Amino acid sequence: MRLTVAARALGRCAADVASTDARAGSRARREGGRRRWMSRRLERGARGVGDGDAGETRRAPTRTTRADAVALAVGALRRGGVIAVPTDTIYGFAARAEDGAAVRRLYEIKGRKATVAVAIAVGDVGDIGRYGECSHLREGLLGRILPGPVTVLLRRRASEEGGASSELNPGVDLIGIRVPASDFVREVCRAHGSAIALTSANRSGETSTTSVEEFAELWDACAEVFDGGVIETKRLGSTIVDLSSTDGRYGVVREGEKCAELLEVLEREFSLMRR
Repeated sequence: MRLTVAARALGRCAADVASTDARAGSRARREGGRRRWMSRRLERGARGVGDGDAGETRRAPTRTTRADAVALAVGALRRGGVIAVPTDTIYGFAARAEDGAAVRRLYEIKGRKATVAVAIAVGDVGDIGRYGECSHLREGLLGRILPGPVTVLLRRRASEEGGASSELNPGVDLIGIRVPASDFVREVCRAHGSAIALTSANRSGETSTTSVEEFAELWDACAEVFDGGVIETKRLGSTIVDLSSTDGRYGVVREGEKCAELLEVLEREFSLMRR
């Protein structure tokens, strides 16, 4: 597998992880086209005099462009691989949402039971309706809270209608959908042409990760690992909000990043009531 690393500048991570605060997000958008990426291929070393174990891993870095990084990600996804990506909250594992075998592989890497739901990510707010029923929501609501550190729960559309694979969260009526405030992840979704299944880059039950080093033992299970440096968050993950109800009420399944700000928008600007 290959580890693709974003270059760093001025002591800050020059990653494609857009902060959800407006100022940092604006700076990330301005700088997005100028960032440089570096690709590291992880290779198994051969045993020899003075060498370590045959299974020892060594890294050989080569530079690549951001466009090539997106292409690497999309290529790996289309081949059924699982990739690791920096999001706006924590690092995540991603796979093709419509590929049942890839979804199973994602669960295997996580060590997660198939009964535990996994969210999906899309490139743009306008893509949400392809996977979840959102016609009951007030106009502008989704665009007001997304992109951002939010997972919205909606009634899922059937796979035969173009939705996610039936092997993703089988038997579950709701589906969690993200539009991350990460230009890189959204570009990958757009170039891929459909949703990606997205979950935290760690073994099930373990602490969320904010750097690739924190899940290094899982690199070999991934087709590609994209290093965006350290993500400066509280490891909370996204706030999960249930917007599936048609009665003007919402529910909070998990309080994550920017939760208070989200609830204020839902209640003050869109008159929703918390149940």
